[in-house]
Amino acid sequence: MGIESFSNISISGLLDFPEEHDDKWKKLKKNIKAISKRFLFDFSKFAKLFKLLSTMQLGAVLIIIITTVAVSVTAFKDKALNEKLLFSPYKVQHDKEYLRLITHMFIHGDVFHLMFNMFSLYFLGTFLENELTNSIYFEPTQGMIHFLIIYFFGGLFSTLIPFIRNKNNPGYRSLGASGGVSAVIFAAIIWAPTLPLSILFFPFPIPAYIFGPIYLAFEFWADRKGNTGIAHDAHIGGAIFGILYVLIINIDKGKQFVDLIF
Repeated sequence: MGIESFSNISISGLLDFPEEHDDKWKKLKKNIKAISKRFLFDFSKFAKLFKLLSTMQLGAVLIIIITTVAVSVTAFKDKALNEKLLFSPYKVQHDKEYLRLITHMFIHGDVFHLMFNMFSLYFLGTFLENELTNSIYFEPTQGMIHFLIIYFFGGLFSTLIPFIRNKNNPGYRSLGASGGVSAVIFAAIIWAPTLPLSILFFPFPIPAYIFGPIYLAFEFWADRKGNTGIAHDAHIGGAIFGILYVLIINIDKGKQFVDLIF
């Protein structure tokens, strides 16, 4: 399946947001307001945007990108909002602000950071979403659920190493969807190891099964080097989650990957 193709699967049924589920939506809005009050931020306006998008015939990737761009651009102008959403292991550990484990995925440091993550998510995420929702292995809704787990739980898992390292460090803060994007990239690599991918500034595409190890080796090297201003440990955590999740749902994909290398 081509990387440029789009999924025609609507996630509205999966999310139960359409008008026929008004009671559930009202209950969700009530919960959102309660969370917002606890977290000192009004999530409801972005939840409304997500509701609107979910009723359209859009794939999960496009809904995630539109929502992330909307929140990120808002946070560019609102530093207080940015501060409330970023990932702070110290605040998670000591102030029990657990939402930061997820909300950091919706904000970015600058326009380049946002564009890099969203372009990566668009190309590899659209490919993986189509592969999973149109797979012989899963029903479309199952494939959609698998994709959402890879992205959001990948982003959550990517906070594990930074949290362990910095839970008592009030000066550490991070932001961005890189952990979730990394999970999607490596899930796609294991799912389709011969997929041609390009490294930034490298003129020729190379097979995914070669790209993956090179990318991971660089991340490990950069993490050990330190002082880069980039959360390489989060990238590594996301990649590990993406790899493991694909192996859990389809071990044959892992065998195919190993066969290509050896």
